[in-house]
Amino acid sequence: MANIKSAKKRILVNRTKADRNKSIKSAVKTAIKKVDVAVANKDKEAAAAALTGATKAMSMAASKGVYHKNTVSRKISRLSKAVSEIA
Repeated sequence: MANIKSAKKRILVNRTKADRNKSIKSAVKTAIKKVDVAVANKDKEAAAAALTGATKAMSMAASKGVYHKNTVSRKISRLSKAVSEIA
């Protein structure tokens, strides 16, 4: 355990940031799962709606620094491709 005041503060701040990041990552994963379920059911309208929400969630996560922008771009690209391939 830290003895120095600034080190104690860093522990608290890091814990707060980790909780925030965990919450954001969880929301992104849920949004991605919604798209995957809609694609698996071949429901184009639901998939397109879920894709919009997932894209927004991932973009916001990237802007907050939770994910790298290229990671988000890759994930969005793959989801978009999957949605567009629904017959």
